Amino acid sequence: MPRALTASVLASLLLTGAIFGFFYAWVCSTMWGLDAADPRVAIAAMQAMNASVRNAVFFPAFFLTPAILALTAFLAHRRSVAAAFLFGGAAVVYLCGGLILTMTINVPMNEALATRAVPEDAAVAAALWAEYSDPWQLWNQIRTGFSGVTLLLAGLGTLRLSP
Repeated sequence: MPRALTASVLASLLLTGAIFGFFYAWVCSTMWGLDAADPRVAIAAMQAMNASVRNAVFFPAFFLTPAILALTAFLAHRRSVAAAFLFGGAAVVYLCGGLILTMTINVPMNEALATRAVPEDAAVAAALWAEYSDPWQLWNQIRTGFSGVTLLLAGLGTLRLSP
């Protein structure tokens, strides 16, 4: 396999695995932990996490995954049309179900939560947290599913390139 294709395949697998793992961790631990905490603590913690996630470490997995997958599709086309189709499909699935979904649903929810002061009253905080957490988790589960499909497609594309 040409070096550029090998590098692109490995980058595709690394980035799709990273973003799937990031979203998956929110599903199976982070949000459950926040839901079990005092709602005032959960709100403050979520605000802090949302404020910190926009960083250079997160950027490649979140923003570059569809571009790297598309590049891999392009490079794979000469070797295997099926592999190119799988990597291209992975790019579209993540672009729509991961990146765009996050930017149009989860990020606005995060930004709305960021504008709210943490209520001192526990009942008010519990209501605010439930209003935020339940729909946020639903959409996170959806983007996690799409990201998992993206990883699966990239893995299948990799297998198609095997001798």
